Amino acid sequence: MKPFQFKEFTVHQDKTAMKIGTDAVLLGAWCDLGEFPDMLLDVGSGTGVISLMLAQRSDAMTIDAVEIDENAYEQTVENFEQSDWGDRLFCYNASFVEFAEEMAEEEEQYDVIVSNPPFYTDAFESEDEARNKARFTSSLSFEELLEGVSKILSENGRFSTIIPFKEEGNFIELANKYSLHLNRVCRVKGTPDTEVKRSLLELSFVETTIQEEELVIETKRHQYTDAYINLTKDFYLKM
Repeated sequence: MKPFQFKEFTVHQDKTAMKIGTDAVLLGAWCDLGEFPDMLLDVGSGTGVISLMLAQRSDAMTIDAVEIDENAYEQTVENFEQSDWGDRLFCYNASFVEFAEEMAEEEEQYDVIVSNPPFYTDAFESEDEARNKARFTSSLSFEELLEGVSKILSENGRFSTIIPFKEEGNFIELANKYSLHLNRVCRVKGTPDTEVKRSLLELSFVETTIQEEELVIETKRHQYTDAYINLTKDFYLKM
């Protein structure tokens, strides 16, 4: 499995079942980091790609990542160490539920939390257990994710995530239970005439007017839209 080369860093992905996908890059580029974020957290780091994007985008002193799968954790650590920002990047091998509880006890809070969560439901569980764990909500349910976020997100912090569009309403309703409100949403389509596939969401404890937008990735195969190019050009080599 070849390493994935970005403009300012390289991501090795030979050890983990979850390879770099468009979702992670979209989220890493789209999420709002606020003015001067100090503490950032990436939940379910996989290869560490989102954390690396956040390091490229900000001067935050601490960028933590949490990853339950041991191989993915090792991969993340390796990618952190080989980047220019190794001194600001830390990964914990733990479940997010445990991690959030521990951080809440220590009264640690994050200005920005980002997660590209696992989201296929159990009905589709395949033979490959590592891939399952990475992709299925059985390893981290939306409820567990939101509850954990609500414990360690700072008062004015932002939480950004990417989920299947069909889950959007359910997710927002669940978030409200934890006093997390939708502030921004970007609905993503592969091409102009396909249906919306993903929702990028930004939530916080502050209620605001919701900003809604739509993003189309390509007009036809490999013909990327200006909006997609502008969003990702700081990262992808060929944009």
